Amino acid sequence: MISNGLGPYGLLAQAAGETLYMVFWTFLLTFVLGTALGVLLFLTTPGSVVVERIRGAGAQRAVVVGHHVASVLVNIVRSLPFVILLLAILPLTRSIVGTTLGTTAALVPLTVSMFPFFARIVDNALAEVDTGRLDAAEAMGASTWQLIWRVLLPESRSGLIAGSTLTLVAIVGNTAVAGTVGAGGLGAYAITYGYQRYDDQLMWTTVLVLVVIVQAIQVVGDVWLRRRLHKR
Repeated sequence: MISNGLGPYGLLAQAAGETLYMVFWTFLLTFVLGTALGVLLFLTTPGSVVVERIRGAGAQRAVVVGHHVASVLVNIVRSLPFVILLLAILPLTRSIVGTTLGTTAALVPLTVSMFPFFARIVDNALAEVDTGRLDAAEAMGASTWQLIWRVLLPESRSGLIAGSTLTLVAIVGNTAVAGTVGAGGLGAYAITYGYQRYDDQLMWTTVLVLVVIVQAIQVVGDVWLRRRLHKR
């Protein structure tokens, strides 16, 4: 949380650091959980290679039903505005972290809101992989893990890079929203020292810092993606 022992611009630097803290850890958790869920959604799609490997019509139907249930849950979470989700899962946040205030507590709603979003990105990126490569790997007797690590993830890397950039930008926006309800960061700074004190200069300075953070993420993502495409 922002400390009052600093001047306005010292507080701004502290708030920026808190925002970057939330963005880093939220993206790390989102990437791990979202990638796992996205791969699972793709592999359990009706008619997929993995589903076809399952012996027994009943087992296949169970996997497909699980896929549809998970897909619906992902869509439900993605459809909720972040501020509503943040408030709705306050008991979960409190049970995990012990409090609903502060940057660490904000990681719970931020991650819950973002990893289903990233999971759908991963699922779509994997769906763009050339089926011929999957068929070739299948014909060579590749296991499910080999399909994931040697075919699916490497071949979908460009889509994952673009999706990661999009996700990071969305996380920055959500941290600003979380800051308005006790998470700290630039959102809290803008409300407390800009809006409530009618200081337009501090408000627009905060906006500028957020724009710089987003643009830096976008530029790095675009450069990485271009290099990836150029190598191919």
